[in-house]
Amino acid sequence: MRQVIQYQKTGELFIDELPPPALRAGGALVRNYFSLLSAGTERSSVETAQASLIGKAKRRPDLVKQVKDNVKREGVRATWEKVKTRMDNYAQLGYSSAGVVVESSVAEFTPGDRVACAGLGYASHAELIFVPKSLLARIPENVSFDEAAFTTVGAIALHGVRQADVQLGEQVAVIGLGLLGLMTVQLLKANGCRVIGLDISNDHFELAKKLGCDECLASSATSLPQIESMTRGYGTDAVIITAATTSSEPVELAISMARKRSTVVVVGAVGMKIERQPFYQKEIEFRISCSYGPGRYDSNYEERGIDYPIGYVRWTENRNMQAILDLMATGKLDAKALITHRFPIQNALQAYDLITGKSSEPSLGLLIQYPESGENLVKVRVTTRKDKIGNIQIGFIGAGNFAQSFLLPPLKESHVLLKSVLTASPVRAKSVAKKFGFEFCAGDVDELLADVDAVFIVTRHDSHASFVKRALQAGCHVFVEKPLAVTMDELKEIHQLYSQAASQRLMVGFNRRYSQPFRDIKSFMRDVKEPLVISYRVNAGFLPKEHWTQQPGQGGRLIGEGCHFIDCMAFLTDSNPMSVYAESITSDNTQVTPDDNVCLVVKFANGSIGTLLYVANGDKALAKEYCEIYGGGKCAVMDNFNRVHFFADGKVKKIRYSGDKGHGEEVRAFIDTLEGKANSIIPFDSLVNTTLVTLKACESLKIKMPLLTTL
Repeated sequence: MRQVIQYQKTGELFIDELPPPALRAGGALVRNYFSLLSAGTERSSVETAQASLIGKAKRRPDLVKQVKDNVKREGVRATWEKVKTRMDNYAQLGYSSAGVVVESSVAEFTPGDRVACAGLGYASHAELIFVPKSLLARIPENVSFDEAAFTTVGAIALHGVRQADVQLGEQVAVIGLGLLGLMTVQLLKANGCRVIGLDISNDHFELAKKLGCDECLASSATSLPQIESMTRGYGTDAVIITAATTSSEPVELAISMARKRSTVVVVGAVGMKIERQPFYQKEIEFRISCSYGPGRYDSNYEERGIDYPIGYVRWTENRNMQAILDLMATGKLDAKALITHRFPIQNALQAYDLITGKSSEPSLGLLIQYPESGENLVKVRVTTRKDKIGNIQIGFIGAGNFAQSFLLPPLKESHVLLKSVLTASPVRAKSVAKKFGFEFCAGDVDELLADVDAVFIVTRHDSHASFVKRALQAGCHVFVEKPLAVTMDELKEIHQLYSQAASQRLMVGFNRRYSQPFRDIKSFMRDVKEPLVISYRVNAGFLPKEHWTQQPGQGGRLIGEGCHFIDCMAFLTDSNPMSVYAESITSDNTQVTPDDNVCLVVKFANGSIGTLLYVANGDKALAKEYCEIYGGGKCAVMDNFNRVHFFADGKVKKIRYSGDKGHGEEVRAFIDTLEGKANSIIPFDSLVNTTLVTLKACESLKIKMPLLTTL
């Protein structure tokens, strides 16, 4: 299928052939008929991507802060690798479209349904898209696809009007008469308001008046006397700002024209460096309108389809979408009047020349049109490489930033054939295939498994066990990123399946044991013949409850990451864990996840003990990992993989390291084992035991008792 994508490093735009998305749970596959370009949002995305590195930093200070925080925690090298990975990728564009359902996994929609689609990353400029049900709205019979493509932008405008809380007969100013502003004007007129439109350009004044504007004025202080006269000297009852600018002038102007104790609503992206005094004097109520409405950015609502009860939240983002379509159906909202251009998908880049100013032709509503036949949507291999390198053929399922930063680079350097890659996002699959040289992008799991000798699984935690089982059943060797499983039943199924496998190898991404600091520590403690005492502290950092790792079914952070440190203890002690006891904090703070702040004690068969202190309530300035190992009159202290202090015979030896955590070594160990060069992967029993400890630790947190770690 064809899709508009952008290379993040240079900002270059492409219309590329991508594998079609697969149907997932909770939504539907939709064949687009039209998608709408959002001039403000997409121009900003394109210009940011096309800017220099310094320019990108100036435009996104929030990301600069994230980079600085990451440097403190993981070091310059690891942070730079993450930054390069994010930039060396393609991004999809668009968030408002309309089309026909071709396949569905939910009861609410069936093939043939005409639907409006919303959501960045979902309603993209592509021939075929996957959209969760909460971001789909059925199109009334008398509304055309080109009109319905405006639904998402209409929902944004409608939520802004709702935030203004205006009533029949009130006088409202709209600053910014672009696409969003003109839809806002129509909604206000439908609500019985008197509307004053303002813009720095008079290009759309005539259209604004046709759509209901009572007066159009220049967006400047020179218009204030006219506004005062039009409002009988009171000022406006509300101001809705739909402009897009880094300047704070629209907000300053809004305060000047608003009456005392009225409302100013910001819908567009504008500067907000404003003085307190004018707000104070008028007691202005200042509101920010969040996109399409309640539910936006809530993964439970958007991704998992958990609706808000209508008795408590009348207007969710989906119900706003439905309301916009109803207004179109009754003639209260005219979207066709906003359309100035239609571009077939093969000419879509011409639309970006308009919104970025490369073309001076006047424009407003820009639509990308797709073939109605769907002839290009068949599942064909999207080939990216022709040469054949290596004997072992590798498939990759899931390839996010972690995989691209730490697993794929060493894999690319190995003498293997990177055969196929599969991700939830076709754009991500194409990015990874081109960057690392995969032969093709797979359309589904079965296609990938049929073509490879070994598969890497780097997806969300709740899918690991399922993919491992399917890969083992297909006769493939498996490398799965931690955790191996998130439930005891999954672990038992994998254990049984692997015990029946002939010669397949299974590896879990417990990389820390492969790092040079811990290998040197093990060598240093090798002659110790008595039990070890290990203390491992992990300053993991806070994650909000909305983060995907915190969602039900993902296992939580102890299962998802705590397994790393248990495996490291097992490696250092050369012994199997026998029991575990865990305690977490108790907090009344609803933003805190108590199980993210735990202390657990593991007893090993040879008498060693290990304590893991895993915290999310520390300060970011403190390095993430710190481990102390004691035994036989010796001590070793590992400080965040940057240095180790070795203590013996009353002396201390200090060695510095690169900060590398062993990801490359674990990948090479897996490949070497498959090629018969060495047998350096973690024994299967150890993988099972480590997973058992984390599962039992979570159970111990609930029952407040130590538990034996038996399957």
